[in-house]
Amino acid sequence: MASNDRNVQISKIGIIGAGVSGLAAAKQLAPCEPIIFEATDSIGGVWKHCSYRSTKLQSLRCDYEFSDFPWPDRDNSSFPSHAEIVDYLESYAKHFDLLRFVKLNSKVVEVRFIGDQKITDNGGAYGSLLPGEPAWEVAVQTGSDTIQWYAFEFLVMCIGKYGDIPRMPVFPKGKGPDVFQGKVLHSMDYSKLDQEAATQLLRGKKVVVVGYKKSAIDLAMECAEANQGPEGQPCTMIVRTRHWIVPHYWVWGLPFFLFYSTRFSQFLHERPNQSLLRTLLCLLFTPLRRGVSKFIESYLLWKMPLEKYGLKPEHPFEEDYASCQMAIVPENFFSEADKGKIVFKRPSKWWFYEGGIEFEDKTRVEADVVALATGFEGKQKIKSILPEPFRSVVEFPSGIMPLYRGMIHPLIPNMAFVGYLESVSNLHSAELGCKWLSRLAGGELKLPSVEGMMEQTAKEVEVSKRTTRFYKRHCISTYSINHDDEICEEMGWSAWRKRNWFFEAFSPYTSQDYEKEK
Repeated sequence: MASNDRNVQISKIGIIGAGVSGLAAAKQLAPCEPIIFEATDSIGGVWKHCSYRSTKLQSLRCDYEFSDFPWPDRDNSSFPSHAEIVDYLESYAKHFDLLRFVKLNSKVVEVRFIGDQKITDNGGAYGSLLPGEPAWEVAVQTGSDTIQWYAFEFLVMCIGKYGDIPRMPVFPKGKGPDVFQGKVLHSMDYSKLDQEAATQLLRGKKVVVVGYKKSAIDLAMECAEANQGPEGQPCTMIVRTRHWIVPHYWVWGLPFFLFYSTRFSQFLHERPNQSLLRTLLCLLFTPLRRGVSKFIESYLLWKMPLEKYGLKPEHPFEEDYASCQMAIVPENFFSEADKGKIVFKRPSKWWFYEGGIEFEDKTRVEADVVALATGFEGKQKIKSILPEPFRSVVEFPSGIMPLYRGMIHPLIPNMAFVGYLESVSNLHSAELGCKWLSRLAGGELKLPSVEGMMEQTAKEVEVSKRTTRFYKRHCISTYSINHDDEICEEMGWSAWRKRNWFFEAFSPYTSQDYEKEK
């Protein structure tokens, strides 16, 4: 075998990435003694390496925990900081002895397919995850020029959508960052600064933040806090697409989970593989779904000055929830706007000039620092590692990765992807998916044909398209319970996890409901 000529270390399962998804995969696949490659010097993923000082979880602790490892203070109603989340993940890894699998400072620089199955096996059987001989070779850089090769029967990609490769805006010639005389950085670069360096970058500076999602909002808030007092400068946010933001998880005195996170509430929404009767019921429930969305919008417009600052979105709240884009706004965010410390601009086009930012109406904003909170190229991270022909089939023409059960790409053999399906709790989705994956690897489950898996993923895309214009994020939040039901049924578990029908219908589902087989 060619692998032996290059001193290749052979093992059953390799995992790339030691963030939330990588740890979930390691825990469930531990009997196979996986090897985990982590490019940095610590576990934790984006929580460790792509978080600001003020970054907090957008869920309560009880909604973001492993099923067999509850938070020590899970009833605490505050949102945990990124440092608390890293502590929790490290405690989880130590408790289940997962660190013995992890190779830190080990960056995967190349992946080669050496298996027998070809991408042209369309429509047929997918094949075994553990075929008995290596299917992938992985080149790992552990020093400046030290490369070690490994070979695995099965490879699990847990490098996530965020971090590493920033999404950068494209500008006409002569109107890009090169003409600007100040400093331009991406939010990823800002997150790597310590508190002193970040404060020094922002204090007394005219800062422009491009974006209006969670990272942009948090960055603008940190900028406002660094510029308190008469000498402080305002932070300008460039908002192109307005999204719904929420101050907390209560709506007119009612807990938010009642509207989208129970079986009863999700019964109103379309899901893949539903019957003709359910399809008709969904059509009948359309006014009720819209009424729920309007009810929530009315509270948000009453609670926050969205209309005052021209930040009311043009689309319904439901579309942001269905695409996992709902952001929790910091407590004093609009107080800082009222003081003039945060200013909002809503141009359709903008570009750089030597002194700052210019808009299409020829107005300008002077700037010393421009921070681009424009997201990340998650799929490009995968494409940069995968070889051809698999690189070319990573995503549908629609821009969505076709992942069966959020894990298996029908056209890429002997590989799983964990952490690319979005939901109300990505940690829960990753953990339950990895429980399913471990049984699949152990031969307890059988996958549908490649054609069958492609049909299933196509159905999910069509449901998303009919639910939200932001469907490319592959979010299952409006039918997450049904998604989990189908995984449970394939594992031979009962889909209904509660004590009685009332709790089954009206209480929210959490990872604790999936701790053990029922």
